[in-house]
Amino acid sequence: MSDRLDISVVPGGLPAVGRNAGARLAVTPYVLFVDADVVLDDRTLLRRALEKMRRRKLHCLTTNIWCPDGNGVDHLLYAGNNLFQYAGAWVKPFATGMFMLFDKGRFDEIGGFNENALFAEDYLLSKQISPSRFGIVSGRVCTTNRRFRRMGHARMATLFLRTAFNSWNDSYFLRDRSYWQ
Repeated sequence: MSDRLDISVVPGGLPAVGRNAGARLAVTPYVLFVDADVVLDDRTLLRRALEKMRRRKLHCLTTNIWCPDGNGVDHLLYAGNNLFQYAGAWVKPFATGMFMLFDKGRFDEIGGFNENALFAEDYLLSKQISPSRFGIVSGRVCTTNRRFRRMGHARMATLFLRTAFNSWNDSYFLRDRSYWQ
């Protein structure tokens, strides 16, 4: 039976609520959060991510994101996201909910995702991790460009930059940014 996934459907709402509900059910040392439109096309990514978590005693780990069906602007913005993750790893870790592997004990200790966050709840959580306990595993997960199609490139880029400029202002994340509309 250990070769099978134990899957449960949990009540949700905004991502923070659903993710916390799922994490409460986890009895494993690690908990992985991925977005619904993410594809793990690298068969070794999870194994390598777990090995890195254990070897370096990390609290949170992420990877790069890519949009194989995207256009040039999509690729540029996702590359910018990946670059920001690497730069932030030295000062204030940044991981997107597209792929966040957490040490379950540390996740519980910091209280999980802030369920009052109306925007960038993933960043709000990952920035609480010490840079020495944050990692990025080589590779990538693939996603769609649905966010760009729905909101536009300029609006998404603006939201991303405002998030970066407000990284020390937690109240910024508690106000509606019309992201989920």
